[in-house]
Amino acid sequence: MTYQELKAEENQYVMNTYGRFPIALDHGEGATVWDVEGKKYIDLASGIGVNCMGYNNAKIIDAITTQAHRLMHVSNLFTTEPMVQVAKKLVEKTHLNGKVFFANSGAEANEGAIKLARKYSYDKYGEGRYKIVTLINSFHGRTVTTLKATGQDRFHNYFFPFTEGFDYAVANDFDSVRKKVDDMTCAVMMELVQGEGGVLPLDPDFVKQVEALCREKDLLLIIDEVQTGIGRTGSLFCFQQYGIRPDVVTMAKGLGGGMPIGAVLAAESCSKVLTPGTHAATFGGTPIVCAAANAVLDTVGDGQFLSQVREKGEYLKNGILALGSPNIHGVRGMGLMLGIIVDEGKHAAFANKLIEKGVLAITAGKNAVRLLPPLTISKEEMDEALHIMKEVF
Repeated sequence: MTYQELKAEENQYVMNTYGRFPIALDHGEGATVWDVEGKKYIDLASGIGVNCMGYNNAKIIDAITTQAHRLMHVSNLFTTEPMVQVAKKLVEKTHLNGKVFFANSGAEANEGAIKLARKYSYDKYGEGRYKIVTLINSFHGRTVTTLKATGQDRFHNYFFPFTEGFDYAVANDFDSVRKKVDDMTCAVMMELVQGEGGVLPLDPDFVKQVEALCREKDLLLIIDEVQTGIGRTGSLFCFQQYGIRPDVVTMAKGLGGGMPIGAVLAAESCSKVLTPGTHAATFGGTPIVCAAANAVLDTVGDGQFLSQVREKGEYLKNGILALGSPNIHGVRGMGLMLGIIVDEGKHAAFANKLIEKGVLAITAGKNAVRLLPPLTISKEEMDEALHIMKEVF
């Protein structure tokens, strides 16, 4: 079907909940995709950080195909090998000595972390200690609860009443966090790089202070790695570069390499909080998705691969800065999670122009063109993207 034919049927049958770009993608290879009209694009968005191993990846395809011939889905009333393998790899590679709960998305993972934190506090201290402090500019999901956990007022609309029990502190301002923490607080929840908020890395000293406060007050430290995790910032998880030991780590996006998955990794400090009957997800840990996740972790968990991600991030960042455009005011981020800073309000226009010229990019915050390319992107693909960027910027 042509784009116009597809769009006409989409308008008739699909809810209009997304501001889609005017293209329909058809197939891909590596970090390059083609639309239904045959036009080529260098993909610097990778499904908002999901397609971490690129398109048509043989390892993921083989893993999914093999598992599809065995079991695609079974109930969580039974044990399966792929699910156990993913959990083991996550625990061993993070050294948190904990346990994993599987869900289907980042929002579900964060919902699980919120429930875990509240039950941890209820089990130890009883009722009344339920508040979770998050950061202004944060983003934690689209469910009614994770929208309320999100520290951006524009998301707190339409769907009243929201779940209560959240408060918001200023990022990189420890006094603000300390003032928000009170006798009703059970946890602090943070993204170490605020993705949707504008690709804003947190200050390491601030993060260490928050960790110390959590230890002092017996609060769970929840690190939302839905976007930063699975190699995106140059380490398997971003917290490993901050030198902290979270109580809970949430993840999704890149973990499935294109398959829908979310997970909650609880460290030893709280790994036994959720018990039979307190939490569940029908599709959580389903075999075919975990087969893909195993293929991802076997690749992305390798130290040499992560070193290459850091090198690619520096190459792309330096290449953007070398364009010397007066429209570019800097590049921030970590690894292959980068934001090109432009004049406030102009980021969408630049993203649209990039797509028109053959580079897929998205936006974040008020002034960032967000780049989340496949971690497997080649130098040639980055050079082609930089050539188009030079024309656009």
